[in-house]
Amino acid sequence: MRAFFIYAIVMSSTLSPCPPALHPPAASAGPVGDAIGNTPLIQLQAVAQDLPDTVTLWGKAEHLNPGGSVKDRPALAMVRAGQRSGAFDSATHALIDATSGNTGIAYAMLGAALGFSVELALPANASAERKQLLQAYGATLHLTDPMEGTDGAQRMVKERVARAPDRYFYPDQYNNDANWTAHFETTGPEILQQTDGQVTHFVAGLGTTGTFTGVTRRLKTHDADIQCIALQPDSPLHGLEGLKHMPTSRVPGIYAPDEADAHVTMQTEDAFAMTRRLAREEGLLVGPSAGANVAAAVRLARTLDAGMVVTILCDTGARYLSDTFWENATDKTP
Repeated sequence: MRAFFIYAIVMSSTLSPCPPALHPPAASAGPVGDAIGNTPLIQLQAVAQDLPDTVTLWGKAEHLNPGGSVKDRPALAMVRAGQRSGAFDSATHALIDATSGNTGIAYAMLGAALGFSVELALPANASAERKQLLQAYGATLHLTDPMEGTDGAQRMVKERVARAPDRYFYPDQYNNDANWTAHFETTGPEILQQTDGQVTHFVAGLGTTGTFTGVTRRLKTHDADIQCIALQPDSPLHGLEGLKHMPTSRVPGIYAPDEADAHVTMQTEDAFAMTRRLAREEGLLVGPSAGANVAAAVRLARTLDAGMVVTILCDTGARYLSDTFWENATDKTP
């Protein structure tokens, strides 16, 4: 009885329980793959303390996936899709793709767990922790010009695949429908279940655009009036790894800009400030893209009289600890 009482108190707090598995993992996923998804939905209170009681702000804790980011979901989905189609034979192919880090970490984790080789192209200015994680999992890295961002990494991968097409499985996360479908089939339904279908607004940054596209499409099938807001950095020279400034970037093939109800931008320093606040005031150690998402979600929430705003806590802040943005100790509210 006492154990049940404690459980009831915990589950009635600001941590929404994980739903049961909505899509049972394929047998080939293995224990690591089986642990992907069903992340908790956490109410953000300290950074949203000025909101009226009729407006709540929630973060989908994707940093708690086994690979530490939201990218575990599409990485697994793209590997499975390649295996089902016959395009990926792990006995004869190495998986190769371009990444800003998180999808690559997910690929490398799955490669180590399931026994296939992984080669990744990523900008040379990716955080030291990301590169160390990729090497720890045994991935081969090809570092590209940091000034070209992930566009340069994509170019290198295409060149390598063109030279040796029989050697590689190239999922091409920026143009692979399994990317956004992973979120349509898992992340979106989880959000609906965890909010009892009461979510009114969804905010997410744009990188490959898979998270925004898949979740938006699923939420809209539930209720077309749910407002879905797409976020991107305010300039091409930004410090938000994983996010794209679309006007100056190679636009992903899976991106559907007209499906957003609104588009907003975020300054790097405001995202950094919110990232620090999430760690120091909420106890959530997440990365700058999550900080950008939350900062945008807070701004939106302040304009509402009532609503339930959900955003994505994209990845763990542990892979950014060598960055200097943590040093500012006197943040003003973004």
